[in-house]
Amino acid sequence: MREQVDIWQVGNTGLRNPNRIWEGFRVFANSAYVGRLRGRENDIGFMRLLDEKGIIQNEDGKDESGSHARKWRLMFAKNGLIYPKLNKKDGKQEELGALDDITPFGRMFLKADTYSAIQECYLRAMSVEQFPVMDGKCYFSPLRWLLSIMLELEKRTGTSEITRIEFALWVQTTSPCDHLEEVVDRILDLRERRSEAPAKRAFDKKEIAERGKNYSKKTENFYEYSDMNMRYLRISGILQRKGRGLAIVPTKHVLAERLAKSSASANPLMEQLRVLCNGASLPTDDINTAQVVLDDLTKQMRERHIVFDISDLPLTTAVEINIARRRLETILSQTDEVQYAKDQKNQWREIADYMSVLIKGGGKLVYDEDSAIEVPKDETPAYLEWVLWRAALAINHLINKPYEVRGFRLDSDFLPVSAAGGGKGDLYCEFDDFVILTEVTMSTSSRQEAMEGEPVRRHVSDAVLKYNKPVYGMFIAVRIDTNTAETFRHGIWYAKGDVKQRLDIVPLTLAQYQKYFVAMFQRKQARPEMFRDLILKCESQRDVLEAPVWKQYISDMVTEKIEDMASENCELK
Repeated sequence: MREQVDIWQVGNTGLRNPNRIWEGFRVFANSAYVGRLRGRENDIGFMRLLDEKGIIQNEDGKDESGSHARKWRLMFAKNGLIYPKLNKKDGKQEELGALDDITPFGRMFLKADTYSAIQECYLRAMSVEQFPVMDGKCYFSPLRWLLSIMLELEKRTGTSEITRIEFALWVQTTSPCDHLEEVVDRILDLRERRSEAPAKRAFDKKEIAERGKNYSKKTENFYEYSDMNMRYLRISGILQRKGRGLAIVPTKHVLAERLAKSSASANPLMEQLRVLCNGASLPTDDINTAQVVLDDLTKQMRERHIVFDISDLPLTTAVEINIARRRLETILSQTDEVQYAKDQKNQWREIADYMSVLIKGGGKLVYDEDSAIEVPKDETPAYLEWVLWRAALAINHLINKPYEVRGFRLDSDFLPVSAAGGGKGDLYCEFDDFVILTEVTMSTSSRQEAMEGEPVRRHVSDAVLKYNKPVYGMFIAVRIDTNTAETFRHGIWYAKGDVKQRLDIVPLTLAQYQKYFVAMFQRKQARPEMFRDLILKCESQRDVLEAPVWKQYISDMVTEKIEDMASENCELK
């Protein structure tokens, strides 16, 4: 094995969330920058467009050079969505395609209308061998290389799981020019020595320092790049989280085996890029492999006693078989989400911890070397919706399905892909006797009322007309602007036909919500009626108090209701 260490990168640390690429690419495709995505003026122009569309947050004009745009361009090209710049030694640009123009695969990517379809596009892109092997003789796919390592681990240990430190030191630093068996030997040796180490953090630090002796850059890159690489690799849909590491998705095991059969190619780079830009084939494009994958999936679903029916679908071509497979994957995903929802009552402490991180504006909370939670600072709006969705699931008693409560998309690890789109409320929690519509925002400025006052009231009004039961609104933000509170204090909305409605909407800070949420679980009183009663109590004085005083009254009522819970507990004892 080579002594010199290098780290491959399937993504970019400046664009940490690959789930945003589809949204950003859609903005790009409808802009004047197609084929014109180079030069300072265009870099700055495209960056400002991304900021204007809410794809990035260029706070206070922090980036004046347009570096954001260059990072997006790099990821568009690396995934075959636009034609990359070709070096002269690799061929002529015109033979590949016009620089920065949208490729046929890019057009396919734009048509991906479901998350599973987007994942499949990433899987096609990541399966292409376009990364130089570290001996410089051919090209490889980091995804295929990783799968071959994980399958070899599974053969030896019974599980494909690979940990964060193992990935950081012996996956992203190797390639097919290294012997697979030797790489796995190194991983298992690391695993055994680490299991015996009394202080895991000190052990990991020492191992990184040792491996870093042959690495010419900062040793911090081992973890920084591994976290980014694993996040990008997971968007292929073939891998899932396991602690802070990775494991192969059970229903994608057959596909993983087929992909891992080849991880390197001696074909010229020009040929690989043509495949990338036109859309690489997958093993499931072959009818026989597609049928094997479908059969394996139906077997797993029967073993789990999941009801399904694909008898109405033809299965005579690979395309038809894959349509049937996607239907089953949707059923399986919804089944898993229902199970995930049931477990949230046991996860209330972690949910509360996520709220704490959000109150601070994002960041990371590390429990130990193998477990941590993180809210990327540029994804706080999506995580705020997600954590309050989890909180609603934890409180339980919902009569609508968990996937009917939320308006945002989830990845295969039940993490948020992006915030919900406009046009409807954030969270619709339907219970037997009432509905609570929760609206959230990370905005804390004086523009909060301008951005949220109208849509929140409209969404609650629409819900009042839709449901034949009382509808209550909760508006949750890190900080409640007084003008927002004033708007909801009146709560007036005119529905169609100038029908006047008096809406029940109470603004709460996230800290107030968290305090009440934690108290309910600590005192074993986690019931939806507790939030309904809080809303009614807070509303009782809205007509006689001005907005600043009403905000204080709401805060006092949260404290009072928590004290009432404690008193009830004492009486029960």
